[in-house]
Amino acid sequence: MIEVEGLVRRFRSTTALDGIDLAVSAGSVLALLGPNGSGKTTTIRILSTLLRPDAGRVTVAGFDLRTRPMAVRAAIGLTGQYASVDETLTGRENLELIGSLLGLRKAERKARAAALLRRMDLAAAAGRSARTYSGGMRRRLDLAVSLCGRPRVLFLDEPTAGLDPHGRIGLWDTIRDLVAEGATVLLTTQYLEEADQLADRIVMLDRGRVIAEGTSAELKARTGGQVLDIQAPADDLAKAADVLADLGGGPHSGAIRVPAPGPAVVAESLRRLEAAGIAVTGLALHQPSLDEVFIRLTGSAEQPA
Repeated sequence: MIEVEGLVRRFRSTTALDGIDLAVSAGSVLALLGPNGSGKTTTIRILSTLLRPDAGRVTVAGFDLRTRPMAVRAAIGLTGQYASVDETLTGRENLELIGSLLGLRKAERKARAAALLRRMDLAAAAGRSARTYSGGMRRRLDLAVSLCGRPRVLFLDEPTAGLDPHGRIGLWDTIRDLVAEGATVLLTTQYLEEADQLADRIVMLDRGRVIAEGTSAELKARTGGQVLDIQAPADDLAKAADVLADLGGGPHSGAIRVPAPGPAVVAESLRRLEAAGIAVTGLALHQPSLDEVFIRLTGSAEQPA
């Protein structure tokens, strides 16, 4: 549904995108992650026809971005980083205005607005001015606006930014429903958990280049597979780190973390600690988080944004 080859975009002396390739299958979710300035929002703006690329080939919903931009626009919906609703209008009026701009007849745009307000749990507030909406309500209204034209491809640029956990989880459910109905979604997010929850595939960008891509599990496996967190009395942590140093062990969040590609590492770690007279108070074997994947691959502790 989305194909990108060799995409380049420069802003004077700065290269924002340096030849990236992307492919998004129909009915799936691709998440773009990366630090500030990595090129995520620039990619969204190009794919949604708001910026022209300097080089590369892009097709969206089967239409070439350079030769068929209006056809691309007819096939997509876009929710930007900030809610762009008209605060002087009610929720219903915002949706009916977009329906009018899309050329829907009066009865059709009223029905479409009513259906979207119900879907976004905004029906009770439909007659209120959008300026009275909470941040989560505005975000849901903004998403409803992007759905007025029944897009086949949906671009979401940090769709849950600023939402509380309840609002974020509610919007995740809405995105899952849209995908289940056949929509294709490309999203950027600063919440690594969000990519873990929603994305079929993840692409990590850094300095305008793709540095890694795959499923969440594949990316975690690239950083060494499972890790073992060992808890011990605080006074023994430094000694435990020394005992396990040649296994790759080191301090991590009040415990000792050891790469554990196989069960032999777990057994050996426990054997060494017992021999050193260090009591083990807790064990946890798990995959690294996407946060850790991001830090290892980019070499930066800065969170994606």
